Amino acid sequence: MSNNKLAVLNALDTARTQWYHVTAIVIAGMGFFTDAYDLFCISTVSKLLGRLYYYDPANPKHNPGKLPTPINNFVIGVALVGTLTGQLFFGWLGDKLGRKKVYGITLILMVICAICSGLSFGSSARSVIGTLCFFRFWLGFGIGGDYPLSATIMSEYANKKTRGAFIAAVFAMQGVGIIFAGLVSMILSKIFLQLFPAPAFEDDEIFSTQPEGDYLWRIVLMLGALPALTTYYWRMKMPETGRYTAIIEGNAKQAASDMGRVLDIEIDEEHDKLAQFKEVNNYPLLSREFFQRHGLHLIGTMSTWFLLDIAFYSQNLTQKDIFPAMGLVHKAPQVNALREVFETSRAMFVVALLGTFPGYWFTVFLIEKIGRFIIQLVGFFMMSLFMLIIGIKYDYLKNDNKWLFATLYGLTFFFANFGPNSTTFVLPAELFPTRVRSTCHALSAAAGKAGAMIGAFVVQSYTLDEDSKKIQHAILVLAFTNMLGFCCTFLVTETKGRSLEEISGEDGGVGHYNDTQMSSRPTGARQSGRMEAI
Repeated sequence: MSNNKLAVLNALDTARTQWYHVTAIVIAGMGFFTDAYDLFCISTVSKLLGRLYYYDPANPKHNPGKLPTPINNFVIGVALVGTLTGQLFFGWLGDKLGRKKVYGITLILMVICAICSGLSFGSSARSVIGTLCFFRFWLGFGIGGDYPLSATIMSEYANKKTRGAFIAAVFAMQGVGIIFAGLVSMILSKIFLQLFPAPAFEDDEIFSTQPEGDYLWRIVLMLGALPALTTYYWRMKMPETGRYTAIIEGNAKQAASDMGRVLDIEIDEEHDKLAQFKEVNNYPLLSREFFQRHGLHLIGTMSTWFLLDIAFYSQNLTQKDIFPAMGLVHKAPQVNALREVFETSRAMFVVALLGTFPGYWFTVFLIEKIGRFIIQLVGFFMMSLFMLIIGIKYDYLKNDNKWLFATLYGLTFFFANFGPNSTTFVLPAELFPTRVRSTCHALSAAAGKAGAMIGAFVVQSYTLDEDSKKIQHAILVLAFTNMLGFCCTFLVTETKGRSLEEISGEDGGVGHYNDTQMSSRPTGARQSGRMEAI
């Protein structure tokens, strides 16, 4: 195997961790920071949009304005649809044109659409919401491209000993983005509250909605363009990954030059060995050869991400019970419009800081010690266990032990992120060959977003009337969904400490084709098969 491996690939796998690796993490990570901020900041201001544009003074219930359910689903979910579409398109394009060429396009699209999300073509509710949804779809389209490209670029730059931690660190910036989405909205709404005080809705239905709030939501959305802008120059300065340049473009000289420069090492060009390497791996995604080699892995990565996101995007089912118990929010009539934004943002910030954020970084620090497979398996199991307890004891927890309820809720988030929410991002960037790596990651991520839409729309719609029995049934179903994810995890294999070419079989071996955690062949048999092929 070692004789068959290109020097540039071996250099990447064995290079010591350098400043360039840190720079790549920051550049790719800031993209994910922007992605998370843009996707989650809308949740902090969606209720404000309802008060501003959908208040009906003739409503006999005398409730604050609220986005109608179909419109609320569209405002929240249109970016998810855009993300799914963008993942498939840019993931495929990243394999066809190169990672670097497409990487800049996604960032420009995110910047333009984040700014335009705060603009309106007209002043009516229909025109404002229509403009918002149009640009948030294309914002999601750009965000979708960041998933496969960031993961693929980081996996192809990293050495084999720290690759999982580096990819997980990029994804962990999503947690930082969620924190900042809550923090920025919280700070801005507090400033607006100080400048424009108003009575609660129950005291004055009209003047409780400050018209200045129309500026607040626009500023919150438009600020999502800033982090993307700050990294555009550095993203364009990154060279194409050595693996893509050598294996796909067939330019060993350029790959050796680029990687030798950024890693500060001397690398041989090896044109003759490159031709042999390409010949072994020249098969398309839609082929029998691909399915024989990687079919089970693709089913495994798509199914686990799909099942995870059904549960992950349904976890706000119980927020209406937990947030008041923690003293984070009041009922809508008890506050004015800007105060509601402040309290919603504060709740998001606290949950992200205490529940979401730590799980990401536990994964970063432990993924190379424990391995992807164990972290994903334990994460799914613990999520299922906590959701099962919440589902069985829902009425008791809601009425008699709200702090235990909040603790179980926080632990579910923790094990989602110190578990499958991180590993489902890492594994598709490692399991597949260079020629289709970006596309396969995109297919896996798109399956996840399909699950997210089921969680955000189907599950949420089922529990819309807030009937306790329906919520209880939904949580129990989600616990079962997590156990399915636990089972599907056995379709993938551990990738810790191995080169990308060894994992995917690009090095000429055959022993790891469709190798899963359920494989019964001993390691020696696999090694023998690989040596015969070489």
